[in-house]
Amino acid sequence: MATALEFLAVLPRPSSSATAFSPATTRRASAMFPHYSGIKPRPIAAVRCAGPLNPRTLTRSGRVVCEAQDTAVEVASITDANWQSLVLESESPVLVEFWAPWCGPCRMIHPVIDELAKEFAGKLKCYKVNTDESPSTATRYGIRSIPTVMIFKNGEKKDTVIGAVPKSTLTTSIEKFL
Repeated sequence: MATALEFLAVLPRPSSSATAFSPATTRRASAMFPHYSGIKPRPIAAVRCAGPLNPRTLTRSGRVVCEAQDTAVEVASITDANWQSLVLESESPVLVEFWAPWCGPCRMIHPVIDELAKEFAGKLKCYKVNTDESPSTATRYGIRSIPTVMIFKNGEKKDTVIGAVPKSTLTTSIEKFL
């Protein structure tokens, strides 16, 4: 399979008056790369290199080879100040991860929480609470070990999972309340 740089090297250079590749070249580009959700291959208008293409030339010149689509779901951080409105008054179930920046297992579970936020988008809201920045919320819910994941529904704590657990464990807990 061709890499993006190899792909660029075999493309015919557009004339100086052209601003984009022809539709036929664009179709060839789409055929060379498999379809991936969230990535949209997009040929660049022109590449001016004296020598062979290298990644630094492309990034320094500010040209875009691929453009990511809006598929990312960001898990927002919340604080003591907005806890009431975002978690307790939420219409939908809420998953909250209590964490701290110095916690190794917390860093391990972050990608899992991000995946769950994408999977359950529209059905479940996901938030993160930094226990160093919001100690009163952590104390109110008896957080003694991090990471701790809690699920709230209708303003009530429904389930708690402590530690860096597999995704399947969290999915099972979430599905009980959807």
